Amino acid sequence: MTDEQRSGTSGGEAGTSGLSARALTALLLAAMFLFGLVRIAANVYSYIADRQGAGLATSPTIAWLLEGCSLVAWAVMMIPCWFSVRHIRPPRFGLAATAAIHALLAIPVSLGHIALMVAFRTATWWATGNTYHFTSPDGSPLLYEMRKDVSAYVELVFILFLVQWLVARYAAAAPAPPQRQMLAVGDGSVTHHLPVDEIEHVAAAGNYVEIAWKGQRLLHRTTLSAIEAELAGAGFARIHRSRLARKAAIRRVVTQKSGDFDVEMDSGETLRGSRRYRPNIEG
Repeated sequence: MTDEQRSGTSGGEAGTSGLSARALTALLLAAMFLFGLVRIAANVYSYIADRQGAGLATSPTIAWLLEGCSLVAWAVMMIPCWFSVRHIRPPRFGLAATAAIHALLAIPVSLGHIALMVAFRTATWWATGNTYHFTSPDGSPLLYEMRKDVSAYVELVFILFLVQWLVARYAAAAPAPPQRQMLAVGDGSVTHHLPVDEIEHVAAAGNYVEIAWKGQRLLHRTTLSAIEAELAGAGFARIHRSRLARKAAIRRVVTQKSGDFDVEMDSGETLRGSRRYRPNIEG
């Protein structure tokens, strides 16, 4: 007996669409970056409006550079954030523990973002022949930025969790299709590999058994008891001392007055059954 596993259509890791999990991750992260661009556009024009309301002249270019450096810094910080979300999450940690750990991580993440942002701004200003000064409206630039970063980190953690959850569901291996049981039947120089669920019935024929398969009769050198053991668990039942029938292929059973019965198969063929084996096809 051999087993044949039929190929599925799930496409494995790529699913049915042909898009790999890695490509989907890159696509979602790119979408996050585009969303960040939309966010900084709102911040830029809010910054310009606030400055103009205070009577201060502001260059749109400077405003875009300020926010752009912050966005690039967050893009870099997304790498450690990705791994923190990947490893610090339910069910590995409880919900309360996860929230507490990420609340603590918000501090070093914010400091890392600020350090990168200031470095990028300093380098950009230097490249344009200017000097960057790390300041804020309230005179405490570090606390000013950290207050903004906490909400940004919470938002980032939530979005990264959703991205990882979506990718994990997308890339999950499809359930393996059930293995199809096969029966190897020698016929001279040819060996037929018959799907067991296509065999209708088997009858003893001397030193052979006769296998009914798709309207054909194939002789297989074995005993009925041996093939009955080989087909165990495949839904075959002995209906006569010299015959097995696949129960799923039985169309109807007609009981005779003697207690013996006739079994009509899907092919239209009628087989005689013995009352001794009637319990085998009941239930």
